[in-house]
Amino acid sequence: MNILLVYPRYPDTFWSFRHSLKFLFKKATFPPLGLVTVAAMLPKIWEKKLVDLNTTNLSDKDIKWADYVFISAMVAQDESAREVVDRCKKLGTKTVGGGPVFGVGYEEFGHDDMDHLISNEAEDLLPLFLEDLEKGCAKHRYTSKEWPDIRKTPVPLWSLINKKKYQAMSVQYSRGCPFNCEFCDIVILNGHVPRTKDAAQIVAELDALYDMGWRASVFFVDDNFIGNRRKLKAEILPAIIKWMEERKHPFAFFTEASINLADDEELMRLMTRAGFDTVFVGIESPNEESLVECNKLPNKNRDLLASVRKIQNYGLQVQGGFILGFDSDPLSIFKSQIDFIQKSGIVTAMVGVLMAPPGTRLYKRLKGGNRLLPGGSGDNTDGSTNFIPTMGHEALTRGYKHVVDTIYAPKPYYDRIITFLKEYKPDTRRRIKFSLLHLIAFIRVTWALGVQEKGRLHYWKLFGWTLLKKPRTFPLSITLAAQGFHFRKVAKKIGAQ
Repeated sequence: MNILLVYPRYPDTFWSFRHSLKFLFKKATFPPLGLVTVAAMLPKIWEKKLVDLNTTNLSDKDIKWADYVFISAMVAQDESAREVVDRCKKLGTKTVGGGPVFGVGYEEFGHDDMDHLISNEAEDLLPLFLEDLEKGCAKHRYTSKEWPDIRKTPVPLWSLINKKKYQAMSVQYSRGCPFNCEFCDIVILNGHVPRTKDAAQIVAELDALYDMGWRASVFFVDDNFIGNRRKLKAEILPAIIKWMEERKHPFAFFTEASINLADDEELMRLMTRAGFDTVFVGIESPNEESLVECNKLPNKNRDLLASVRKIQNYGLQVQGGFILGFDSDPLSIFKSQIDFIQKSGIVTAMVGVLMAPPGTRLYKRLKGGNRLLPGGSGDNTDGSTNFIPTMGHEALTRGYKHVVDTIYAPKPYYDRIITFLKEYKPDTRRRIKFSLLHLIAFIRVTWALGVQEKGRLHYWKLFGWTLLKKPRTFPLSITLAAQGFHFRKVAKKIGAQ
């Protein structure tokens, strides 16, 4: 068979980094890890082709070539996914859907238009579909209440991608999260008990990236990398440290973790020694009542600022997720969010409006109170929501736009970089690697931010301060400045809505 794997386009959000990637001549941040993993599960004798609509176009010729088109998407990619499905239907090519947008609870997104659905994880369900397909009796939907053992997940089929189009590669170590925040659907999608791969698997996946010539950032995509801290410290991180040292540190790693990472100094030391330099943390809110409301256990009764600074002190840049729209949010929450973000030095502060994903405890509570609204884009950084907020939709929207417009304006943004760099203590054992591409990107960034943009004086202030005070962090400082260019573009679009 000929199998076409299609990854729909993401909307232009804070997460896309689309405007700053242009400085590096890149098209997207990450490749579609799910699809290249699914590709590795398909029969080897089948022909396979991957089209990532974030990096290239999908032609009718591609669709006609395929016996089946496999589509995997997040909810934010729904609009693009619908377009792909419609094109396949018109051209008579059958479709197979997977990923959150085709999961239980999102039936309004056109599931009847799909020929086949893999509604949960593929490790157990895809073999059943393939077996039925061979027999000529493939069903419309395959689902299961069991969580598969990801120790049998194969190494992704990286030969399908063009690595030059991406800024970073991806690896998955675990699925699931030990916490149960009211608004979060991770436990619905991946379970409450973290399932993990073995050290040999992780090493094999790093080998695959290394062997294809990758020498840059690698994202551990786990929703909570530290869900099983004991195994991380005893097996996984020591194996990564050994692998990295033997190959002279070819990668820089980043991941997502809960704020209680700050409580484990041994874990932070091991992570930085292994090559981790960035971690995304769900801060959500500086308002304690809001944290209690959403059951954000690791954040409650904690000095969040002190925890962030401690993680930064151990050589990990903290990226932060923030949410507005909790029932317990006072009208002063917008100023509180801005103040916290500025004081924390969290440069990449992803602020979004609260959403109620289907199946979550929040969704059920709001449904019981007749507060749900139709729709919801799956992109909580566009200012939309799918329920009636306590403070009123107009106040929430106005406050959200104010927060985003403020924190990404040149002066507060560049000031925040300096605040972060004052606290950041990177691992001095890691060598800084430069290339001609980095030099060209630096020139393009400096022209755009230091000459063309209105906030150029703040860029030059950061430029000089970094060279004088923290010269070793200069490449990181310029990278963060470039990302700010993207954030301002998106913030301007949000403000115009």
